[in-house]
Amino acid sequence: MRLLSSAQVQLGGLLGAALDANRRGRLSRFITGPTSPAIAIFDPAPVLANREGDWYGEHAGKWLYAAAKAYARTQDVSLGEQLRSVADHLVALQGEDGYLGTYAAERRFMHKQPPKPPSWDGAPSLRTWDIWTHSYLVLGLLELHRAMPEVRYLDAARKIGDLCWLTLDEGGINITELGNHHGMSATVLLDPAVELYAVTGEPRYLRLAELILRQADDEPALGLLRKALSGADAAEVATGKAYQLAWNLVGLAKLHRATGVALYREAVDRLWQSIRQHHLTLGGGPWGGVAHRSREVFNAPGAFQPQAYVETCSTLAWMQLNRELLAISGEARYADEIERSAYNDLLGAMAPNGEDWCYYSFPNGRRVHTTYWRCCKSSGAMAVEELPAAAYGVTAEGAIAVNLYGSGLASVQLDGVGAVALKQCTGYPFDGQIRLRVTPELAAHFTIRLRIPAWATQTRIRVNDIDADVAATPGSYAELSRDWQPGDRITLDLAMPPVLHRKANRNVQESLAPDGTPVRQQVLCHEYVAITRGPLVYATGLIDGFKSEESIRLPEGDATQFLSLLPVTEGEDAAPAIELRLGYREAITFWPYYRAGGRSDGSWRLTWLSLAPVADPSSDHEHGNT
Repeated sequence: MRLLSSAQVQLGGLLGAALDANRRGRLSRFITGPTSPAIAIFDPAPVLANREGDWYGEHAGKWLYAAAKAYARTQDVSLGEQLRSVADHLVALQGEDGYLGTYAAERRFMHKQPPKPPSWDGAPSLRTWDIWTHSYLVLGLLELHRAMPEVRYLDAARKIGDLCWLTLDEGGINITELGNHHGMSATVLLDPAVELYAVTGEPRYLRLAELILRQADDEPALGLLRKALSGADAAEVATGKAYQLAWNLVGLAKLHRATGVALYREAVDRLWQSIRQHHLTLGGGPWGGVAHRSREVFNAPGAFQPQAYVETCSTLAWMQLNRELLAISGEARYADEIERSAYNDLLGAMAPNGEDWCYYSFPNGRRVHTTYWRCCKSSGAMAVEELPAAAYGVTAEGAIAVNLYGSGLASVQLDGVGAVALKQCTGYPFDGQIRLRVTPELAAHFTIRLRIPAWATQTRIRVNDIDADVAATPGSYAELSRDWQPGDRITLDLAMPPVLHRKANRNVQESLAPDGTPVRQQVLCHEYVAITRGPLVYATGLIDGFKSEESIRLPEGDATQFLSLLPVTEGEDAAPAIELRLGYREAITFWPYYRAGGRSDGSWRLTWLSLAPVADPSSDHEHGNT
């Protein structure tokens, strides 16, 4: 599937509001010119003095990437001036050798690391994020070149790629020695290396990507291909760091597209399945922080805790991975994942002003807006800008694919047909009725594919008010092939009953036996319940205004007997609340997760409520009206 460019799509509704806030907030205020702190750290004086090791240089590339997409979409003159000013300043600072980082000469990635200590924990002894920063700079410069096709931006990106090739090939430096988490923070260079090849067609960038992959696979603790193909869980690859692993998989998916090597796709698919099955919240965010694991590292398979962490950076990388797999396969399940993450854990981390973001989000926990320099503010801004292009695509057979729902416009060019304008009018994700007006330049025969979400068990499709005789299987696309006339109308009705989900807490305790072998013991604590409606996860604020948790007892019978929608009240957005009526206490009101408890710093939201213990608990199933 060829996804559209950001310039071809205009999103409205909830996603459109997020895009507008992103442009007016983070993208317009965080970096305004060369003197902004995130750019000033590239100036000669601070670079000469920088012998520490941190990630702050990443913000420049992330901002270039997201702001360039926003500029291509809106042609915002002020934003365009900011982009050109910042990019020209950075290009002027680039060394003759291509270096464009923030570290003093002796700390740069072109120098070998000291030998690994016996107690090596996966981080270089001279900890830097130099390759990481350059990876984001390449992506940002390439995206800017797409929006403003001026050769100096492409040349700057190529010079970085050439420096990396010389360092890793002729310089004899192993990339896994240049990043923490057993090299995963450096092997992310796989992504921009393939992008350089895709843009320039120069074989050395493809060789660079293949060299990175070989070195990543040869590192015993990382073994990116080897472990994936052997069936390892995502938590068992290197340290299981969610953000870095997902970004590595983005690069591997792109390498598959560039080479056609089937093993690369198989490795990505296996780890995608592992993440999808074991390591996502109900709202589609990769999470960690349970038991012995660090907060940003995947939990052991089967571990569950409502207070676990979702890093917004990980949500970005997961959405980008699904974008790549959607383009490779055209399969609806990847668009399902983009939508789930976007409407829940992504928007749930974003403040309405478009500037404030949560570093960490929790299914159950407080909303905490992070500080100026934190990585997730820039990652969130990037993720929002990924949405327009993912919304529509054109398949290899020439069909238009509608991947994401929400009001807005798209302009699609079809071979042999010309321009086709699409206009969505809908209250989605709050309302399941989607009206799509189709306007080709001239009457023509072509196919439109409508994604049927995996949760949509009752669907009705009409064309010009006549029922369409097409299959509408959840988790696939419904195909409408016909002679389309300007102004034809498609109506898609997706039933959106509230659905109750149950989950058992099966946290795993790990220890070592006397002979040193690992021992895992599964501990079943208790069950939890949560509510979804359509693509939205629901949550409540503090229960009774002050309690951060409470065990509840569900009534007997079908969920339709104790879950009900409340009318939308004046002054609220179009999202209906859901009332959980338990009988023995006052009803508990749930709102969509992204806005539950209010979108202000310090507000609480609770997705999962614990169930009172029962004799024979079940788990991992949906209950009631599904």
